[in-house]
Amino acid sequence: MKNYFYPPLPNTCLINFAQVIAPVVIPYFFKFELRIDRESIETIQALNERRILLLPNHPTFQDPIAIFALSGQLNQKFYYLSAYELFQGFMTGIFQQLGVYSIRRGLVDRPSIAQTIEILTQPSCRLVIFPEGGCSFQNDTVMPFRAGAVQIAFQAMSKLAKQGEIPDLYALPVSIKYRYTQDMQRVIHQTLNRLEQALNIKSCLKDYDRLQAIAQHVLVRMEREYDTYSPTKDELTWNDRISLLRMHILESCEQQLGISSNPKEPVRERTYRVEYVLKTQVDTLESETTAETETVTGDRANKYSLIEKSIKRLLNFDAIYDGYVAENPTPERFLDTLTRLEREVFDIDKPPAKGYRHARIKIGEPINLKDFFTEYQRDRANTVDAVTLKVQQTVQQNLNLLNGNW
Repeated sequence: MKNYFYPPLPNTCLINFAQVIAPVVIPYFFKFELRIDRESIETIQALNERRILLLPNHPTFQDPIAIFALSGQLNQKFYYLSAYELFQGFMTGIFQQLGVYSIRRGLVDRPSIAQTIEILTQPSCRLVIFPEGGCSFQNDTVMPFRAGAVQIAFQAMSKLAKQGEIPDLYALPVSIKYRYTQDMQRVIHQTLNRLEQALNIKSCLKDYDRLQAIAQHVLVRMEREYDTYSPTKDELTWNDRISLLRMHILESCEQQLGISSNPKEPVRERTYRVEYVLKTQVDTLESETTAETETVTGDRANKYSLIEKSIKRLLNFDAIYDGYVAENPTPERFLDTLTRLEREVFDIDKPPAKGYRHARIKIGEPINLKDFFTEYQRDRANTVDAVTLKVQQTVQQNLNLLNGNW
């Protein structure tokens, strides 16, 4: 029977060993080292006997590793909520023993929610949830934070309140930002060359013009693939075209899978629902496959494969917008965008790191949810949204501060 929930199975010996070797292993295998200021360390240490919910931004796939390195510097054990898709192959058991547990995005995952509440009711717990819900692939900006993490934290407080305790529970804004340690111009040129060759584009003189030409080619190619291109679209802004294409892809996927569209819901939430329904139907297809139904299931598998590709595109380009590089043309922003384009053009899920980096972590002012609990009891939805927005804004403000204070 297929397992749909992977609980944390923390192994103290393994966690301690991993934390000891992390400063050597992480720079070698993941090409970065952690930098965190004394003030941020002291902020967490001051909450030593308190419950903490760490809420970091999520610009890269390496962010959980950076947070694990932070746990090692603090000599503390963290729990980590992670997407169900992570739990594949022999690493599944290791992840669980490091304190990682699963959540299926796109639905109400009751076992995962119950596990999260149970962790948050433990004294002195440290729980990490990435509230963007997935990688933004943007080093300088955050996507809108999903309210689920704060909502579950308040549910844990409500559970304790029924037992006669209204506890301190701190939401901790965590800003993660990367900076290359060497001149990246040669890497930028090499990446531009590879993309131009793959797309058969004649090279321009300036790097930004080359980036725009590649992005334009990819956009038109995708519009044609989804039969949405017309010459009149050249009159629209890129952001309008990206938005229209995104909506077309999403609505098409929903229609093919029989999902009701909700235009008011965030794109990423809708995309995760599509992903969940797709996986459910694929599992059903695999269980029903017989020799007599091979042709039918083959057609359905092909349709599902196309939808799966669309899901990857939606998540890859969810937060992208025209002007991200132009407004602050740093090597990091340039390579953020090039990496997205590589994922599309070369169909690579996780392109390797472009160079060695410093990962800076800055901890924002802790937000004691106890201070909002009475308000939460009067108006749950608006209180959760207000606190979530406060965390998001603090994370963004500290990312901005890191720009000028590296």
